[in-house]
Amino acid sequence: MFGLSELAVILIVVIAVILAKKGPELARSAGKSARILKAEARAMKKEKEENEAAVDTPPRIIPGETAVPGTGATAPGTERPPAPAPERTERMGGTPPQDSRP
Repeated sequence: MFGLSELAVILIVVIAVILAKKGPELARSAGKSARILKAEARAMKKEKEENEAAVDTPPRIIPGETAVPGTGATAPGTERPPAPAPERTERMGGTPPQDSRP
């Protein structure tokens, strides 16, 4: 039978053969995963910094523009009149239009 040292050598050889075949593929997928993880961490950090900066900065004031604070709506008296509704020319049901010629 085999002793402990022979089994260890066989196990090392089997692992080496498996790594020779699958090693590059495993390393490539691990590298892709690491790049994705880094990109997501950077995006989260950037988003957090943008949110903190948006909270800390006062709102921008644009000359000539009036707005009610906190609502995004325009101030009273500065609204534009609504546009007139377009004429509706719909046919009722499946009947053709009536011809009024004699």
